[in-house]
Amino acid sequence: MKGNKGEEHRVFSIPKFTRNRTDVEGFMDERKGFHEAFRDCFSRGEPRENFFRYRVGQFSELERKSVEPIALPGEGGNVRSMQRMVSDAQWDEDLFLQRYPRLVGEDLGDDEGILIFDETSFVKKGDDSIGVARQYCGSLGKGENCQVGVFTAYASPDGYALLDKRLFIPEKWFSEPYQERRLKCRLPETTVFQTKVELAVEMLEQICTEGILPFRYVVADAGYGKSIDFIPAAEKHPGVVYFLAVPSDTLCWLKPPVTEERVYTYGGERRSKTILLETERAPVTASSFALNLNRYFWYRRPGFGGHQGTDRL
Repeated sequence: MKGNKGEEHRVFSIPKFTRNRTDVEGFMDERKGFHEAFRDCFSRGEPRENFFRYRVGQFSELERKSVEPIALPGEGGNVRSMQRMVSDAQWDEDLFLQRYPRLVGEDLGDDEGILIFDETSFVKKGDDSIGVARQYCGSLGKGENCQVGVFTAYASPDGYALLDKRLFIPEKWFSEPYQERRLKCRLPETTVFQTKVELAVEMLEQICTEGILPFRYVVADAGYGKSIDFIPAAEKHPGVVYFLAVPSDTLCWLKPPVTEERVYTYGGERRSKTILLETERAPVTASSFALNLNRYFWYRRPGFGGHQGTDRL
């Protein structure tokens, strides 16, 4: 297919994840080898080993994957020691976040790579986790007490992997009634409220600035496609092509309307806004525009159901 200015793009299928008996038998050796790549991110051996046990526990068949069930079954496991690792141990997170994308790039890197931005949620029963609140829980499709994370994934002809993450902290967490909870959960005082889109833009900017991982495409759902911040963030990087879903009632101009920038003062500050002067035609909805396109321009791909029951193609 062709992108902007007639540039050629390679069409490829992302391979599905497969697993065989050999993969299962060699799983622990693979985990140990992967863990060794981050050895110097820890200053002491104890938290490094506890971190490994904790990660292995997350891949286990345990019903509850909190610290105690993970620590007890393992050889030499110590609940209190693992609790200290989770709550107090120091490790070089910046080094983690620099090294991991390099490993992904070595295995999966491709100039036609795809960055995928999306969010998911984690149901929580208590209130003593940073960012936990009653909010829309995508994994359940309804409002629930949960945490929400914004994630970046990477896909290429060689496979796919999670790449980065940010915890979304609801705005009410920064209000006065939550001061005691912020202290109890040790939320850094420098933390400020960021929308989910702002968190995604932050990750995109970091990936582009570091230049560790090659990619060409950026994809996301309508939560980002309707944002006035996400699209400009993608457009400012030369060569990046974005595919973003938009709500079906999004208005589109088939011909650029006549506008004018007007400056005004509000609260003692000078601001500007764009005024629509006149246009030959009214805007149309995205759904109307799509229905009037020649079928020659469309091809079918397998779809899946959205969290709120919407179909995606």
